[in-house]
Amino acid sequence: MFSWTPTQRNVASACFASWMLDAFDFFILVFVLSDLADNFHTSIPQITLAIMLTLAVRPLGALLFGRLAEKYGRRPILMLNVVSFALFELLSAWSPTLTAFFAFRVIYGIAMGGVWGVASSLAMETIPDRSRGLMSGIFQAGYPCGYLLASICYGLLYTVVGWRGMFLIGALPIMLLPFIYFKVPESPVWLAARERKDNAALMPFIRSHWKLCFYLVILMACFNFFSHGTQDLYPTFLKVQHHLDPHIISLIAIAYNIAAMLGGILFGALSEKIGRKKAIILASALALPVLPLWAFSSGSLMIGLGAFLMQFMVQGAWGIIPGYLTELVPANARAVLPGFVYQLGNLLASVNATLQSSIAQRFNGNYGLALALIAGTVAVLICVITFFGRETRGIEISGESEA
Repeated sequence: MFSWTPTQRNVASACFASWMLDAFDFFILVFVLSDLADNFHTSIPQITLAIMLTLAVRPLGALLFGRLAEKYGRRPILMLNVVSFALFELLSAWSPTLTAFFAFRVIYGIAMGGVWGVASSLAMETIPDRSRGLMSGIFQAGYPCGYLLASICYGLLYTVVGWRGMFLIGALPIMLLPFIYFKVPESPVWLAARERKDNAALMPFIRSHWKLCFYLVILMACFNFFSHGTQDLYPTFLKVQHHLDPHIISLIAIAYNIAAMLGGILFGALSEKIGRKKAIILASALALPVLPLWAFSSGSLMIGLGAFLMQFMVQGAWGIIPGYLTELVPANARAVLPGFVYQLGNLLASVNATLQSSIAQRFNGNYGLALALIAGTVAVLICVITFFGRETRGIEISGESEA
């Protein structure tokens, strides 16, 4: 990382920040589910449909913005993405009805769906090949870092600004635009492909590699159940089942998001030494012995420790994914296909919050049981599915090597 050029560091910073601020806007919602239920006179499971809708339309955003990025470049489409998700986060604050709120979250989800694929391709195509594992971990750490920022804002500002004010704060990502415009160049891989007049032939690639695409969608569905199944309802679990106040919930969320960032970077870097597959399997397997402490302990200290360890492992496994997916596809589909299969996995996992809240209600409000059932199941599935995948460590994707 210290041998990167200033331009490479600017690109890495901008891509990390884009994904971080996108996640920040998404996770504001999970802290105010009960407030939205009270405001719109409905139940928490009904409000969790907003999470499901946001996740369900993200494949559309990945396809739309990914195709635009293949045609017009990573940089301008990333800027368009940032403007879009910030705007509809802002509009969510002014929702007069539950229907309007759902509509704004759907459009926000489309905008959110494009960021991961576009930003990750720009980052992975710009930094040195030898640093891809580390950059993968750093980039994916933007997700828990966004959750961390949402946690801090919730702890410090919620009692002052309320739920509408939290969504207003979500418009701040717009401030990233000047940095991208003035400091971030276009991907050298995309520029080289444009000179060669390569075409972004997505559908022929999917048809000829349908087994790989199917494999990746199933893998990403499990990964999205892994992350959303351990995050989206966790603040509600702490508030409703353990009756913790916003300050304590915020502190626990801050702790487990710091752990998530550390885990993503550590396992991302480790994947350069032991391989992508082994690093993913190791992190996922280590989440299993943490389940009892994470879901069934009592007292804020033990709950916080369990949450810290769980997110270290969950996001540790996730830290390998940006680089792993990028290495599996060719340059002329790299902005669209990794993000598309990722978001298709999200579509399959979009029922998570509603599923977990329904399980909790069936078992007398036992959110801990619902969380543990989903997290434990998908941790095992990730280990098994990854075992049968292809190792990609050491693949070169720099503009020069692909040209």
